[in-house]
Amino acid sequence: MSTLPDAPTADPLILTLEMDPETFWHFDGLRRRHFPQKLNVIPAHATLFHHLPGLEEEGIAATLSELTAEREPAEVAVTELRFMGRGVAFALASDALSRLRDEIARRYADVLTAQDQQGWRPHVTVQNKVAPDVARTLHHTLERDFEPFSFTSPGLILWRYLGGPWQQRGRFAFGGHR
Repeated sequence: MSTLPDAPTADPLILTLEMDPETFWHFDGLRRRHFPQKLNVIPAHATLFHHLPGLEEEGIAATLSELTAEREPAEVAVTELRFMGRGVAFALASDALSRLRDEIARRYADVLTAQDQQGWRPHVTVQNKVAPDVARTLHHTLERDFEPFSFTSPGLILWRYLGGPWQQRGRFAFGGHR
C-alpha cells in the first residue's frame, strides 16, 4: 500500500478495482477516444464505492489492507457491452470481488450513501454524456467485434474526489503482492 500523503479531509473517497496494465490501457484508450474530452478528467475505472467518508481515510485504508492481504488476485470476467442511453460500458463479473465488496459494505453500512447501498453492477464506462444516437453508434460498432474475456485484478485503488479529478491515495494489493 502506498502511504497517505496528507491529512484526511471531508472530501469523499472512491474505491476502484485495479486492472492489469494491458486491460487498463485497452479500456482507457477507448475512454480517451470516445468520452467527451472536456469531461474526461479521470482514467478508465470500475467503481466499488462512490462515496466513502474522507475523514475516515486512515481506518478505511487499514480495513482495505487487512481485507486485500488475505485474498488472491481476483479473476474478473468482461461479459458484455451495455448501452446506457447516453453512453457505453463494459459489464464485469467476479464472485470474489462481489464477496469482498459485500464485506466492505457490511463494515461501513452506517456511512454508505444510497448509491453505494444499492446492488453492485460492476462496469467500465468508456463513453458517457453524449447524444443517444452517438452512444448507440458506438455500442453497435464495439458489439461487432466484442468477445467476452477475463483479466486478473492485482488489487484495489483508493482515490480522493476533488470535485472532478481524483487523487490516488492508496493501492491495496491482493495477497500482499508487490
